[in-house]
Amino acid sequence: MSKGSTELPPRAGSRQPVKTKKQKPRKKRSIWKTFFILLFAVLLLVAAGLAYLVFKADNAVDQIAAPNDNEVVIPAGESVKEKAVAMLLMGIDSRSHGGGLNTDVMMVAVFNPKTKSATLVTIPRDSNIDVDGYRARKANSFYADFYMSALKKDMSKEAAYADAKQEVRTVMGKLFNIDIKYSAVINFQGFADVVDALGGVDVNVDMRMKYKDSADGTNIDLKEGFQELSGEKALDFVRYRKSNNGKNMSSDFERNARQSQVIGALTDKLKSFDGVTKLGSVIEAVGNNLTMDMPSKEIKNMMAKYVGMGRDDITIIPLEGTWKSPYVYLDETKLNEARAALQAKLAE
Repeated sequence: MSKGSTELPPRAGSRQPVKTKKQKPRKKRSIWKTFFILLFAVLLLVAAGLAYLVFKADNAVDQIAAPNDNEVVIPAGESVKEKAVAMLLMGIDSRSHGGGLNTDVMMVAVFNPKTKSATLVTIPRDSNIDVDGYRARKANSFYADFYMSALKKDMSKEAAYADAKQEVRTVMGKLFNIDIKYSAVINFQGFADVVDALGGVDVNVDMRMKYKDSADGTNIDLKEGFQELSGEKALDFVRYRKSNNGKNMSSDFERNARQSQVIGALTDKLKSFDGVTKLGSVIEAVGNNLTMDMPSKEIKNMMAKYVGMGRDDITIIPLEGTWKSPYVYLDETKLNEARAALQAKLAE
């Protein structure tokens, strides 16, 4: 072909060498494809799980929060996610076999968002509480007394509960010389449900516990030693006071120590991988059995701020005193130490 000529395309059917890129082995490409498919599936499951938890949390918060709280405006810098807050925590027995409104568990806690920590003071149920403006009585009777008093003023049940919470907050605020902003009331069944939702709790049962009372359905039967307890058994553990034969009697101080042990164990379990996978059930258990006079937005802020807090982040201080029937007379030195600790946590 001459120098100025152009090449014509090859005729149909003619064979020309074709250069091809070097291909990676099919097996390796298949492995990577499978990996990315699995990764994508896992991400979808995680996203679905988070959405489910958010949905459950929103439902639970709606049940827990104070009613008609949409108009509540929290001033700048005053939210629980920015400022330390004091709360009153009360546990009641509302079983169908005669449980009432006496608060067999009573605690005052201060949560500090800067240190992401808390100080919690446990109050013996039979403590003689005597503060200005109120008749002296046992710590566990205030809530029931205030509720009944409110009903006598022709308040609705909902308003009477709210009034009772506010009054007990005022009493305990005077006792510890702090402003207690919110209160929470949990039914003992909620405690048991949370333990069951987490698959039980590991504790050291400090003595043989055996007590039966057909009047209110109590049937406690625990052997001494380290063991895993179900929700109902854990509730028996923290509530145990005496045996039918008069042996192995338990004081309010020992009960408070057991409460502290269980709180620590539950907190650690919530932080574990197993606990995280069961978080949806825990949220549901709490939502069905807890009421708070905190706005729903603040409850969500608190959940987000303190998630991951463990046993080491909580300082538990049990009040001590002297038993002289029918009261526990609090040790003034220990009470002052508890006051100082709560005040210091608020000021951190």
